[in-house]
Amino acid sequence: MYYIGVDLGTSAVKLLLMDEDGTIMNIVSKEYPLEFPHPGWSQQNPLDWYEKSMEGIKELTAGIDKTKVAGIGCGGQMHGLVTLDKDDQVIRPAILWNDGRTGKETDYLNNEIGKDKLSQYTANIAFAGFTAPKILWMQKNEPELFARIEKIMLPKDYVAYRLTGSFCTDLSDASGMLLLDVKNRCWSKEMMEICGVKESQLPKLYESWEVVGTLKPEIAAELGFAPDVKVVAGAGDNAAAAVGTGTVGDGQCNISLGTSGTIFISSKEFGVDENNALHSFDHADGTYHLMGCMLSAASCNKWWVEEILGATDFAAEQEGINKLGENPVFFLPYLMGERSPHNNPDARGVFFGMSMDTTRADMTEAVLEGVTFGLRDSLEVARSLGLNIERTKICGGGAKSPLWKKMVANIMNLKVDVLENEQGPAMGGAMLAAVGCGAYPDVETIAKKIVKVVETVEPDPELTAKYEERYQKFRKLYPALKELF
Repeated sequence: MYYIGVDLGTSAVKLLLMDEDGTIMNIVSKEYPLEFPHPGWSQQNPLDWYEKSMEGIKELTAGIDKTKVAGIGCGGQMHGLVTLDKDDQVIRPAILWNDGRTGKETDYLNNEIGKDKLSQYTANIAFAGFTAPKILWMQKNEPELFARIEKIMLPKDYVAYRLTGSFCTDLSDASGMLLLDVKNRCWSKEMMEICGVKESQLPKLYESWEVVGTLKPEIAAELGFAPDVKVVAGAGDNAAAAVGTGTVGDGQCNISLGTSGTIFISSKEFGVDENNALHSFDHADGTYHLMGCMLSAASCNKWWVEEILGATDFAAEQEGINKLGENPVFFLPYLMGERSPHNNPDARGVFFGMSMDTTRADMTEAVLEGVTFGLRDSLEVARSLGLNIERTKICGGGAKSPLWKKMVANIMNLKVDVLENEQGPAMGGAMLAAVGCGAYPDVETIAKKIVKVVETVEPDPELTAKYEERYQKFRKLYPALKELF
């Protein structure tokens, strides 16, 4: 049988077809537009997600025996606010994870409701990208539209709703709304009251591998699938990527260098760091995880190479970089503000330390290093909790760069396990579908069976020492500049 994984990203939907043994049969990607109506705002039309997903599924399954498609699982960008009215019409463009308009609402939640209470209710504090501040923003700034809300959902769940008619979400994605009691895996009554929403407006909660429904008959017919194709709840993109990289069970780590950057640590025990610098969320394997999230990671490199240098060959820009650990130039990677660990939507990107002999390669190197230093900030929080992390998996577009993988190993002093495939969320979605369809008993079993490490990048003690010195300088830059942002 075949399983489809859907990775609903910020710039494109990526679709993957996998057989029962984990062999990838096909991959398709479909882009859609992103709107920036004001500086710091970011939104999308949910209809684009559905239409491009349908287009992609048709292309993905062309030429195979479509009756063998058994299940579909979605991973997707987290935190986006999708609102539907009583006629199931989209009320307004979805406000995305990297949107920074909710500064006042975030301050209200953290300072007036209070971080201690938020942490007690949800295991997290408010970040500008989370869903709850967006609901408050809509209530205040678009009251007529807010009054029409019948259903509140997350991006991937809109696609699942269109496919099945099931108004649902999974616990990993719901964890990022600031409406979920993460520890007890249920909606928080206190947060619903604070945000002025009823439980009937929120989706039904499922574990990520649980079947939420089958394709609507007309959808199955349009795709040429059997009418009993199952759709599972799926997972937020980072939890889905963790499944796809085998970061399940206890004490596993995954670093994702995608549009955003994350460090993801799985744990069988529920835990929260005292400053809430890391997110404490439910995991797609039925346990928990801690996560540090940077808003700009590989997108920093894309911005630098395409927008500033006017180039398109990313590998060529990295070719001249050979003296690692000695670059005097630093880069703060906060192009869209920052989440972990600074929680500052006003933070911005900065180059520091240039001189007359600074080269194009120095600047490129600084961008890659800056993102990695930023991720290390979150790793240090995890280490302060007593977590002993010695190795990590790696995925995302940035993971294709040998240079960047070497930086991760040495800046973080971790063994970096490179996987046979780096398909992350799409692979995770397909694996969850396979579990939901009964091909495997649980998420850990399928991860052990099909996730394969093909190479390990080891840290070099001499280079690690050089980077340690540079990281200690990097750490001082944000506090020094904070007031200027």
